[in-house]
This record gives sequence, C-alpha cells and structure tokens, in this order.
Amino acid sequence: MSDSMRWFMLIMIAIFLAIVYFLGPVLVPFVISFLLAYFLNPLVLYLNRWKIPRVVSAFLVFIIALLIILAALFLLIPALQKQLVAFAHSLPAMINWLKQVLLPWLNQRFHLDLNINADIIQTAVIQHLQANNGDVAKQIFKTIFNSGYMIIDIIIMVIMIPVITLYLLIDWVKVTSDGKRLLPFSAKKRDLAANLIKECGDVLAAFLRGQLLVMIGSGVVYSVGLSILGLNLALLIGVIAGTLTIVPYLGFITGLLAAIIAVTLQFHSWLSILGVLIVFIIGVLCENFVFSPLFIGDRIGLHPVAVIFAVLAGGKLFGFLGVLLALPVAAVVMTMFRHVHNYYFGSGKKGEKA
Repeated sequence: MSDSMRWFMLIMIAIFLAIVYFLGPVLVPFVISFLLAYFLNPLVLYLNRWKIPRVVSAFLVFIIALLIILAALFLLIPALQKQLVAFAHSLPAMINWLKQVLLPWLNQRFHLDLNINADIIQTAVIQHLQANNGDVAKQIFKTIFNSGYMIIDIIIMVIMIPVITLYLLIDWVKVTSDGKRLLPFSAKKRDLAANLIKECGDVLAAFLRGQLLVMIGSGVVYSVGLSILGLNLALLIGVIAGTLTIVPYLGFITGLLAAIIAVTLQFHSWLSILGVLIVFIIGVLCENFVFSPLFIGDRIGLHPVAVIFAVLAGGKLFGFLGVLLALPVAAVVMTMFRHVHNYYFGSGKKGEKA
C-alpha cells in the first residue's frame, strides 16, 4: 500500500468518525434500519429461491416482521402496564417487609447495621402514589408527552425506520455491491476485504439472532413458571429476566432475587420460595442446554472457556457495556483472526501468494 493510499484511508476514517460524532442522533434510525434489513435479508433470499421476485419477497418479509412486532407490542404492553401498576401499589408493603423482616434478619444474622431509614422511604412512596392516584403508567406517559423533542424523535423513528428498512431490503444487493466498490483496495484485496466483512457480519448476525431467540425462550419459561405459581408480577419479572440473559447469568440472578422478594411478600411461604427456585433452575438449564445449543450452538466459534474470559475481560476493561458487548466483539475478533491466519499460514497457493 502506497503512502498516498495510507493517507487517504486515514483521512476517510477521520471523516467517518467526525460524521458519527456530529450526526450520531441522526444516524440512529439508519443504523437500526440497516441491522433490521441485514437480519431479514436471509428470509428474502429464501423466498427468492422459490422464484419469487426480490421486490415481492422484500414486501412479504417486511409485512410479516411488522405484524409480528405489532402483535407482540399490543399483547405485552397492556399486561406489563397492569403489572407495573400492581408493582407500584405493592411498594409500601415491600418497604414494610424490608423494615420489619429483612433488615432485622441481616442485623441478627450477619451483624450488618445498614443505615436505611425505611420509614422515610415508605412515607414518600405512599404520598407519591396518593398524589398520582396510583396511576403510575399515566404519569409515565404524561412525562414522555410533556417533552416535545422526545415526541418528535419517537415519531421520526416510527416513520423512518420501517421505510428505510423496506428500501434496504429491496435494494440490498445494490447497496452491498456499491459498498464493496467503495473499499479503498485493489480488486483482489477488495474481494478479500469484502469476504472478511461478510464473514464477520454473518457470525455477528447469527449470534444476535440466536441470542434474541434465547432471550425470548428464557422469558417465556420464567413467565410461565412464575404464573403457574400464581405470582402477580410473573410477566414483569419473566420479561426482565429473559431480557437480561443477554449478559450471562445476569437474567437468572436478577430474576431470581426479584421473584423471591415478590413471592415472599405475596405468599409468606417457604414452599413458594422453593417453587421459585425450581422455576429458575429449570429456566437456566433450558437456557444453557436447550436454547443456547439450539439457537446459537457453535455459530460464534468460541470455546466456553473463551466465553468466560471474554465476559470477564470486557467487564474489567469497559464495565457493564463491556460485559454486554463481550461475546459479539469476541466472535468478530476470532473470525478476523481465523481469516488472517488462514490467509498468511494456510496451505496451498493462497498461503504462498500471501
């Protein structure tokens, strides 16, 4: 690579970073639309194999995906809203339990004298609920709609993301081919770079699709299990636990603690706590031995030890965000490493040319 080409690449990278920095909020719907189109494109290709035109395939996949998302929202939002209101009304009882049961038990058992004034917290919560007539959901929506900029952002997102996604699905082949031609390499190296980008993208997409299915499956198991126990906040805790499974074991730990507190306040029974433990043991077993092998499997090419190392290293370097991004970043890095290793040390003509 010549010096002029190196300078050109550095300038282009600097311009790209400047655009991202100054136009970050504007780019959000485009990035989301690109990711959605990338994930949905395999379904369009599948329909193409049945001799269905690209435009028709893109419309069908787009409509089906949109209907699934809307159905999920219409089913989940009212139920979650109801449970959020129930949770808000149960807060005084939770604080009372904290004051009369948990804090004395911690003090007696572990000699932990936690300086928490539960009376002040309980009084503040009760006054807030009485002032708002307990309508927490209404207050949340009122706060959102009082922010004009937030309304505009939401409207823009709701309109732009579906439109951009549909256009990208229809013109995906043209978009990717044009993007390939923009790579600042020779024809041969451009093909290698395009293949590397495609391979990294395929691994990342497979991981994210699989992780989404794992989250949904775990959330269903936790929600159904807690509902069988009769827990009032079953759906809320199940959705939170399922969503947090994107970080290994965080969903299990968070959901278990929340469910134990909720079931203790509702039933005051050790048998109910045992039921919660059974539900979450079944859930984590399903996550590790059913959902993850079925939906993710070896798609990311990481050994279990490498997974643990990646999560710990990500958390140490970048905190919670590092834990969240550890596995997809590690999967992409390993894909790049394998690609470079095969290119430079592979056998045959390819290795000799390198």
